[in-house]
Amino acid sequence: MRNEMMYRPVLKDEIIDLIRYRQPEMGGKVGEIQQEAKETGVPVIPNETATFLRFFLKQIKAKNVLEVGTAIGFSASLMIDAMGPDSHVTTIDRFDVMIRRAKKTFEKLGIEDQVTLLEGDAKDILGTLDGPFDFIFMDSAKSKYIEFLPDCLRLVKEGGVIMIDDVFQAGTVMHDIKDIPKSQRTIYRKLNKLYDAVLGHDDLSVTILPLGDGVLMISKEVEEVNLIVD
Repeated sequence: MRNEMMYRPVLKDEIIDLIRYRQPEMGGKVGEIQQEAKETGVPVIPNETATFLRFFLKQIKAKNVLEVGTAIGFSASLMIDAMGPDSHVTTIDRFDVMIRRAKKTFEKLGIEDQVTLLEGDAKDILGTLDGPFDFIFMDSAKSKYIEFLPDCLRLVKEGGVIMIDDVFQAGTVMHDIKDIPKSQRTIYRKLNKLYDAVLGHDDLSVTILPLGDGVLMISKEVEEVNLIVD
C-alpha cells in the first residue's frame, strides 16, 4: 500500500524537512490517526498537505465538503476537525478494507453524525449527488481524476474550490512519454489531459502547489463550466 511517489519528492530534501517535519503534526485524536497511518504504512496525505488543508478550510470557512477517496478516514476527520461541529463531509470509497477502517476512525473520533460514507465507485456515485459543496477534495485513482472532474465542477458552488492531490507523479508528469514506464503511461496521459483541460480555462482559476506529490487547486468562477476533454 506504500505510495512510492511520496518518497520521490521533487523538492530539495531540506525543503521537505522544513514543510513536512518542522511543521507540527496534527494533535489530539486526529493526530493519533495520522500516527497510526505512518506506523502501518497506509498512504494518507503527508503532513505538509494536511497542514495546508486544515489552514485553507479555516480561511474559506467551508462547512459542506465532498471527498473522493476516503482511505482510513484521516483527511475526512482532519476536515471535520478544521471546520467545526456544524460541518459535514460526504466521502466516497469502493474498497471494503478501507471502508471498515474509516468507519472505525469516525467512531473513534465521535464524528459519525458529521460524515456520510458512500460505498461504491465514484464514477457511479458522483452523478447521483446534488450540490452545492463548498469544497471538494479528490485523492483517489489518479487516472480517474479527469473523468470525475465534470461532475465535481457541477457539484462545487460558484467560487468554491476543488483540490486534487498527487498530480506530479514525482515530477515525471512533465517527462517525455518514451521515458515513462509502460505501467505508468495511462496515469501519465490522464494527468496531462487534466492539465490540458483546466490550465488556461476562461471559467476556472487554477494554481499548482508543490505539496506532497503535487496539489492542483481549481476554483469555479461561473455557475456552469463547459469542460472540453479530448
